[in-house]
Amino acid sequence: MSIRIKRIYDDAADDDGFRVLVDRLWPRGVTKERARLDAWLKEVAPSPELRTWWNHDPERIGEFAVRYRAELDDDPETMRAVTALRELAAHATGPTTLLYGAKDPVVNHARVLADYLGDK
Repeated sequence: MSIRIKRIYDDAADDDGFRVLVDRLWPRGVTKERARLDAWLKEVAPSPELRTWWNHDPERIGEFAVRYRAELDDDPETMRAVTALRELAAHATGPTTLLYGAKDPVVNHARVLADYLGDK
């Protein structure tokens, strides 16, 4: 299973493989046609409470990753979404690209999610 991450605002490419939006909210200004999604798994995104607490603060990324991983492991709805994502990725021909809307390519939940999927 090959997992990549990419901003939803970047142009879609043929080598993206299976494209999955992993944000809870639809990204502003992006049409469904431009997104070229294969799936949208909003349930795999951090909870609204966690997202609000974090507020994409780079100084909180370590604690955010711990809390987000706990949600991925413990929340039943999130666990179902993770299982669905793993199944989609396992059956994809080529890579699976997790799409996110955050501006920072390093400090974002998609990177934490990709690392989590790679660890398991």
